[in-house]
Amino acid sequence: MLNIGKHKEPKVRRAGIVSVGKYIPEGVMTNFDIEKIVDTSDEWIRGRTGICERHFVTNGQRQSDLALNASREALARVGWTPQDLDMVIVGTVTPDHIFPSSANTLAGKLGAIGVPSFDILAACSGFMYSLHQGMVSIVSGMADRVLVVGSEVMSSIMNWQDRTTCVLFGDAAGAVLLEEVEEPYGIVDYEIGSDGRYYDLLYMPGGGSAQPATHESIDKAMHTLHMEGSETFKFAVRSMYKTATDLLKRNGVDPEDLGLFIGHQANIRIIDAVTKRLKLRDDQVYNNINKYGNTTSATIPLCIHEAEEQGMIKKGDWVVLVSFGAGLTWAGTLIKWGIDPLPSVAAAEAADAASDTYSEKLKPGRDWVKR
Repeated sequence: MLNIGKHKEPKVRRAGIVSVGKYIPEGVMTNFDIEKIVDTSDEWIRGRTGICERHFVTNGQRQSDLALNASREALARVGWTPQDLDMVIVGTVTPDHIFPSSANTLAGKLGAIGVPSFDILAACSGFMYSLHQGMVSIVSGMADRVLVVGSEVMSSIMNWQDRTTCVLFGDAAGAVLLEEVEEPYGIVDYEIGSDGRYYDLLYMPGGGSAQPATHESIDKAMHTLHMEGSETFKFAVRSMYKTATDLLKRNGVDPEDLGLFIGHQANIRIIDAVTKRLKLRDDQVYNNINKYGNTTSATIPLCIHEAEEQGMIKKGDWVVLVSFGAGLTWAGTLIKWGIDPLPSVAAAEAADAASDTYSEKLKPGRDWVKR
């Protein structure tokens, strides 16, 4: 006989970030380098964007190579193997190919055989959208361990004739691992949305089924990024501020009690406008746009990695992550940071992984360690 009085409510799972990884390609282009090929100046770029330099891929590196290196570091820092993963999600607008997905390529290179993998295309919100899907998968019980990556080779879609956009972007990858964690830690709240009416404020006109590649489309640079800067700027400030404010108010967290705010690294003036409205102190905000430019879906995981490495995020801290992107899209999350400082992994351990055939060195279903 069923005893209703003793029935227990099912436990609500909570997802949390338990490891982070990053990869920055070796090629560096400073503002002074750009001065030589574009009608601009270091003073103009630095003053309007906060960017001093950016990194670009070299020697035929692919987007999946960047994602691979970042993922390997994240796995190594907690001692997981690829076969420990239940899901691989990649946010990107610059996959190696339109299909198969970048996540599928990444899973193959890692040796995560049999693991479901898929991409999310939400431009600069790609990582945050992917993080949301990873969180939902864990909370629902459909997955226990998820790899979430933001990885971009933005240099492949930049128009070097457009001086207003070509100075902004860089290439990089960042990764996080998600797992069920105990309260009060982990991802406490999430906000995510889009408004497709303004898709043409930030988009690439060519390359899809609406405009396949032709001589004309290539001549018109339709396969490169197009942006209406002023309108995008206004939207970014509004959406990031509202998202952060809603998350904090909904959970009774005062801005002055926030441990760290990380916003999408598109323009230092956008971030400054948002953080000033929130009345945050400088030590509550982490930025690295000066070193990398806008790496699109990789910006937030890069910041998480560096802030954690520098001790700016401590166990028990409230952390807010907020992004905006083409679509237009936006997303934000409130996290109670729940991990102790992670061990460092030497960059040399991942340096030789940038190869499209690296997975041939792996035995299916085994760890990535070379044998």
